[in-house]
Amino acid sequence: MERATFGGGCFWCVEAAFKELDGVESVTSGYAGGHTENPTYEAVCSGETGHAEVVQIEYDPDAIAYEDLLEVFFTIHDPTTKDREGPDVGSQYRSAIYAHDEEQLETAERFAAELENEGLYEGIVTEIEPLETFYEAEEYHQDYFEKNPNDAYCTMHAAPKVEKVREKFADDVAATQ
Repeated sequence: MERATFGGGCFWCVEAAFKELDGVESVTSGYAGGHTENPTYEAVCSGETGHAEVVQIEYDPDAIAYEDLLEVFFTIHDPTTKDREGPDVGSQYRSAIYAHDEEQLETAERFAAELENEGLYEGIVTEIEPLETFYEAEEYHQDYFEKNPNDAYCTMHAAPKVEKVREKFADDVAATQ
């Protein structure tokens, strides 16, 4: 198993989208990229800890490649909008890739550059940097979409991302979905 860590807005939406994929063993919502130890949701939302809401994905590289995860990541959020995704505004909602090793770092940088060169995105603002520390979010944030499918935020923001993954990446969606 390997790990990948991405921030693309509210972690509820990002978590729900990645849980659809075959080869993804687990997705954990949390915080990364900040300067405060053991941050709480309230502290992260204040913008004072420097953390982004992220998901940490544990995946089988024999079933799904890191590049495939990157493709899903760039598809389910807007990597050209700084500190914002949909209705969520603030540095905690920034687009970020936190690499677990040098190979992931180089792959992510190359992948983002190729998207720009191909004209798929103009002005990608996604931060790409080494992961220093991942802090798991509070339990009530884990599997939020799964536990609260009728929540207004989930139906308006998470559900469309899940549907996008199911449609665009149908061959990669887990058979159990």
